[in-house]
Amino acid sequence: MVVLSNKFTPWILAARPKTLPAAIGPVLVGSALAFSSSSFSWQILLACGLLSLMLQISSNFANDLFDYLKGADGADRIGPKRAVASGLISVKQMQIAVFLVTLAAVILGVWLSSIGGPVLLLLGFFCVAAAILYTAGPFALAYKGLGDIAVFIFFGLVGVAGTYYLHTGEITFYSIVAGAGVGALITNILVVNNTRDRHHDALAGKRTLAVRFGRSFCVRQYVFLLGVGYLCAVILVGVRPWTLLPLLTLPFAVKMIKEMLKLEGQELNNTLANTARLVLAYSLLLALGLII
Repeated sequence: MVVLSNKFTPWILAARPKTLPAAIGPVLVGSALAFSSSSFSWQILLACGLLSLMLQISSNFANDLFDYLKGADGADRIGPKRAVASGLISVKQMQIAVFLVTLAAVILGVWLSSIGGPVLLLLGFFCVAAAILYTAGPFALAYKGLGDIAVFIFFGLVGVAGTYYLHTGEITFYSIVAGAGVGALITNILVVNNTRDRHHDALAGKRTLAVRFGRSFCVRQYVFLLGVGYLCAVILVGVRPWTLLPLLTLPFAVKMIKEMLKLEGQELNNTLANTARLVLAYSLLLALGLII
């Protein structure tokens, strides 16, 4: 087993910090939209942010564990190092970590349901289940090519509209649009990941969309989702004119498209990280546009 000078380093690695903007962005946008409707609570913002982070980390831990157990992560992995596959964290330790983080998320979710009611409790159950079943179980979403739609729904639509609902007690057309915009860009993080890993995933029986339809499809999907994200920002002008601010990130998005067109394998690691940065920049600018 590899020994590190800092005992927390493997856990930070397993939490995948570069993916965490996918957890924060939806909560910021949903809360900003609520603020524009004159209904906002710092308590709900912080609680939703913490819950979203815990669900993301729980999903990342479970992904690290079950991809290793199913043979999707091995010594020939071309993506960033994985904690269990590298021997930095044992299978037992990761199982305990998944349980504890998920339990903490459930406890916080139950508390939030006291504000949002039984519907939110049921929705929270599905969020927790999706976080674990993304790579766990005989019908793991990521292994059946359903990861993209799951990310779009839970990180985008549910993340934004659910946060907005907790603030305001209602779901609106614009909360769905905002969720679709953020969700589209977050899904692109997965698109890059699956494009990079498609050859290895195919050998491991992980039938992602990249494995099923190939690289050209992934590039078109990436461009399409960018288009959805920016179109949603334009539609949100109906709430505040400053929601056009995310369009400032278009030059960076074009750069990402060029990288998707020409890069392969490990070269896409940086593209993945930059796509996560694009999500954060888009979310921050959209949130700012909603509160100005």
